[in-house]
Amino acid sequence: MTAMERQAAAGDRLRSAAILVDQASRLVRSIAQPSLVQLVLRFALAVPFWRSGILKWDGFLQLNDTAVTLFTDEFKLHLPGGPYPFPAPTAMAFLSGCGEIVFPVLLALGLGARFAALGLLFMTFIVELTVPDGWPIHITWAAMTLAIMAYGAGRVSLDHLIRRAVLRVAAPSRFD
Repeated sequence: MTAMERQAAAGDRLRSAAILVDQASRLVRSIAQPSLVQLVLRFALAVPFWRSGILKWDGFLQLNDTAVTLFTDEFKLHLPGGPYPFPAPTAMAFLSGCGEIVFPVLLALGLGARFAALGLLFMTFIVELTVPDGWPIHITWAAMTLAIMAYGAGRVSLDHLIRRAVLRVAAPSRFD
């Protein structure tokens, strides 16, 4: 085989590999549609907060004793020179419990998703100050909140439906 034939064969192999990589890439993109990714991301973030929040309540707006005890006796803020107890532990337990219920519901529905993600980012920051050894999970939550804040709830959301309805009313010719 001459040098020219070897070069042509190498070029054919590279083209075949490029075609295979392109086909694989198209297959992955067809599975990981942005709307699906955003939907899964919203639920993946909502579930751990919801599960934590649901444990704090005995009934409608009725905190259980365990939630208050955790913020009074167990949870501490790990700041320089600390750890320090939470200020107003009953209020903190109540706010935490409310946030862990409301924000995940908003995320799951895709309603005010960027706002809900911002709330969960703030809660993640507080959780990190409370449980600093949990940073591998907390950084994952932070990344998910930032992605939702940056890219929104996606097409499978109430945010998207409301935006379309508002645009339809504001500029009906765009939808004719």
